[in-house]
Amino acid sequence: MQTKEASQESEIKQVIRSLCMMNNRFMNFMLDDNKEAAQVFLRVILEDDKIKVRNVRIQSFIQNIYGHSSQLDILAQDSEGRYFNVEVQRSDEGAPARRARFYSSILDTHFLQPSKLYEELPDTYVIFITENDVLRDNLPLYDIRRTIKQSARDFEDGSHIIYVNSQCRDDTALGKLMQDLYCTEPKNLHYREFAERMEFLKYSKEGEEKMTDVIEEYAARKAEAMAKEKKIEFAKDLLAEGESIERTVRLSKLSEAEVRELASKLTA
Repeated sequence: MQTKEASQESEIKQVIRSLCMMNNRFMNFMLDDNKEAAQVFLRVILEDDKIKVRNVRIQSFIQNIYGHSSQLDILAQDSEGRYFNVEVQRSDEGAPARRARFYSSILDTHFLQPSKLYEELPDTYVIFITENDVLRDNLPLYDIRRTIKQSARDFEDGSHIIYVNSQCRDDTALGKLMQDLYCTEPKNLHYREFAERMEFLKYSKEGEEKMTDVIEEYAARKAEAMAKEKKIEFAKDLLAEGESIERTVRLSKLSEAEVRELASKLTA
């Protein structure tokens, strides 16, 4: 008979092996200090095979003493000094146009040193990879630039905002990259740089140990779900015994809407 510890370990392994790169935390582990994988990302999205990533960091916190600070999912720099911020957004609400604008501006304020000229401001790229087509033009990629309205000429200020629609998973290089974002098995990935990292994270003891945050987050969610289930069962018992909606809400700590839904199911 399987012990409780062995069962829990097996469950954790299943959770880890079910993760894909559209999971924000797992994407962070895939790209953290992984220049080769970050380089593939940027080369494919920007269609530039000359990009050479110098460094890549995850969860970079940028302090703004005058307003809203930001924590960037992935921040990379290439050999030309350009900065690339990659954000994975599964929720449409997480990728509004003004958030992209803000991230672009905060990169500017952070990377222009006090003694530098404006001409020395590095080029920046804010890249949102979205689960849905949030800009709704059915395009695989949206390359957003400032333009001069009267001439339709690009206003070359060095800032770039890009939205990548992960629903477009065709046989192009970008489509294959999007396929890889949803892939859970290393052997099925198109890009070797991702496969090697995923193999390490999912199938080695050292990789599992690196993902303690993911495991802790899973444990917290499971504990929360179990606590919620206990509240629901308690509320059902109270309602079955004839308690009022108001008293059941107070005793079970569930919302009134949740208790009313339970009550309607019991009387159905």
